[in-house]
Amino acid sequence: MFADRAKILVRSGKGGDGHVSFRRELYVPNGGPDGGDGGKGGDVIVVVDKGINTLIDFRNIRKYKAEDGENGAKRNCHGKNGKDIVLKVPPGTVIRDFETGKVIVDMAEREEPYTLLTGGRGGNGNQHYVTSTMQAPKYAQPGQAAIEKYVTLELKMIADVGLVGFPNVGKSTLISRVTNAKPKIADYHFTTLVPNLGVVSLGEGRSFVIADIPGIIEGASEGVGLGLDFLRHIERTRVLVHVVDGAGVEGRDPIEDIEKINQELREYSEELSERPMLIALNKLDTITDEDIEVLMEIMHDHFDPLGIEVYPISAATGKGVNELLIAVERLLKDAPSEKITFNSETIIDERDPNENLPFEVYKHEKRENTYVVEGPRIEKMLGYTNLEDEKGFLFFIDFMKKNGIIKQLEDLGIEDGDTVKLYGHEFEFYHD
Repeated sequence: MFADRAKILVRSGKGGDGHVSFRRELYVPNGGPDGGDGGKGGDVIVVVDKGINTLIDFRNIRKYKAEDGENGAKRNCHGKNGKDIVLKVPPGTVIRDFETGKVIVDMAEREEPYTLLTGGRGGNGNQHYVTSTMQAPKYAQPGQAAIEKYVTLELKMIADVGLVGFPNVGKSTLISRVTNAKPKIADYHFTTLVPNLGVVSLGEGRSFVIADIPGIIEGASEGVGLGLDFLRHIERTRVLVHVVDGAGVEGRDPIEDIEKINQELREYSEELSERPMLIALNKLDTITDEDIEVLMEIMHDHFDPLGIEVYPISAATGKGVNELLIAVERLLKDAPSEKITFNSETIIDERDPNENLPFEVYKHEKRENTYVVEGPRIEKMLGYTNLEDEKGFLFFIDFMKKNGIIKQLEDLGIEDGDTVKLYGHEFEFYHD
């Protein structure tokens, strides 16, 4: 089965917690802090593997988790870092945030690995928080939390030229004739369910990549049938070749078919409908030369004013195919040469640098009815909050609630009217 879309869950590793401990040495009853740091959590990394051409592995395995960092330990022992997890994807893969649909990264032209999620930082042990006024900190920094996200992987094939057309018009026959691709070919609708890539060689180092896009049906741009899955693969192509049944084997009108397909392309992407294009009028080996002459006159009358060239061919016999390929090469030379990529629209790894700084809440040892809140996180918050301003004060109270500080004070038994002490600031406590 060809798989070109998958939804997976990715999770970075949690950072290991910093440790709280104190030296216990002979004749040194009150040794200093020696808590070790936690290890960093593993990253989620994406790399392109040119040996892969589908996303089938991501259909079978849906969850990808990096390893957590180990906690720190006493005697300054550092926790081991968690192992990264590496996701190998085929060239042309676009990764999107599942919830918003926004592009995170396009791996089409990336040769270097991309870090999708960064593992959490390891927390500092209590030895890092010694100050002139705090010689024995009883708190350490917890490890930074893991990030967990659902993302969508989309495979958008990378080709210079895309063959488009309704089912059973001869696209597979054409690509099998001009390249080494070996698509399955039969005389019924939707024979091709797998987009095929092949290299067209014109000699003297001249070549281009061509993709046989499975047959489009009406309503494809609205998701009818497999339309959206197929249209996705045309987005990177620089030139489009409309393959139509000129013989009307199934009673099809080539002009009507082209207009319907252009409408589907336009509704899917206005930009896509404006790509340079040619028309390959196929299956002409089944009609007379006189019929071909009449048909070509009708096609020229309709498409010449639009600047679209029409080439009569027979993919089955090869007649006219070389002329078509030379015209495609000429159109490619004039088409924009830059590769079509999708710009990043969002970042899913945004962290608050202060989110896991430690703090401690405890009863004052010498003053009754007094509670102390301290630690680097509190100091940071006080550094950019104006407690003299009403809005600033309310913001700080909200910070205390969200971080569980109010609950810790209540768990310690604080009563209305008791004092809360925070680095030179003192407040009377009252329940809401």
